[in-house]
Amino acid sequence: MTVIVVGVDRSEHADRALAFAAEEAALRGARLVIVYAWELPTLISPSGVPAPGYFEDLRDDAESIVQAAVARAAALQPGVAGEGKAIGGQPAAVLLREAEHADMIVVGSRGHGGFSSLLLGSVSQQVVHYVPCPVVIVR
Repeated sequence: MTVIVVGVDRSEHADRALAFAAEEAALRGARLVIVYAWELPTLISPSGVPAPGYFEDLRDDAESIVQAAVARAAALQPGVAGEGKAIGGQPAAVLLREAEHADMIVVGSRGHGGFSSLLLGSVSQQVVHYVPCPVVIVR
């Protein structure tokens, strides 16, 4: 079966990428794999010791982002088979690993990075350069 991987975060570009990927999956009869990569922040707290439950909260937040994206994809394209994955790691590396056996990967042109004047975000740029399958970047 054809597999389409789509990277999501909370950005507007990722929402459009998800809509594109869901539509493409419906057209191709593909399975949709919705991926959210989460990283530990560089600074956890001034003391360097995280608050109790900190890591669980990060994981739970990531899971809720994925669940919302899966629900949105199902609402946009009810017949599409899909799954969500919240994976800890650097976003580009996670997406590249997930795309190893994919037929296509879809990402937004910009995510939550801090340089809104750039045409491509760092994650989409890394994906374009290293992904082993066709890539679609959605503005």
